[in-house]
Amino acid sequence: MGGKYDPRRSKKDVLPEHNKNNYIDAVIEDAVEWWSPYAHLLTVIGYGNHETGIIKHLETDPLQRFVDLLNYTNKTSVYTGGYGGWLVIKKHIEGNTYMTKNLKYFHGSGGGGVVTKGAINLTRALEMYENMDIFVMGHIHENSSRNDVRDCVSYNPGKHCHELVQKQIHLAITGAYKEEYEDGFGGWHVERGAPIKPTGGRILNLDHLRFRTAKGENYEMLVDSCKFPL
Repeated sequence: MGGKYDPRRSKKDVLPEHNKNNYIDAVIEDAVEWWSPYAHLLTVIGYGNHETGIIKHLETDPLQRFVDLLNYTNKTSVYTGGYGGWLVIKKHIEGNTYMTKNLKYFHGSGGGGVVTKGAINLTRALEMYENMDIFVMGHIHENSSRNDVRDCVSYNPGKHCHELVQKQIHLAITGAYKEEYEDGFGGWHVERGAPIKPTGGRILNLDHLRFRTAKGENYEMLVDSCKFPL
């Protein structure tokens, strides 16, 4: 955000170690050093509007450069995801039993709703995407989750029949890590009338429940998320 063509840039917000002619390089190298202890925990890093803005105005891809340097430094295999995409999460239950959940992610768009806190964005996602068990978005700097249910018919290959299923869909909005409001004195965030936003991401929790029915033993995968404490 301290780049040459960013309208939010402010000299007082640039860290001394980044105050160089090659500002973008300095930020990427510092980020790699910061993230290296956690590189083995990362799987996918996706684009946001800040990264695509750098590509548009400065003709360099900061995210791909970050991922390449992170992988080179730590001998890891972190993937570069898109602005939106899909992840298939496979969870081992026991023995040869696995369960999968489809996660649709989209960085987000628009300015967010001061009143609705992004609820309309989640409802739009339900109309746009099929076969998702989890939907995650960010961008509007809110932090919340909700659960929706769909009445579905699903084919069970083990039982060779169709079953009525109440499909649970977990939808989450992740927060930001930059507190921009501060004391409300001034600055880009305050001057455009934006409110204080919650900081911190969300942790996705996956568990499973084993239960018995008249037709035998079955499993259900439980999905929830909680705010990452900051």
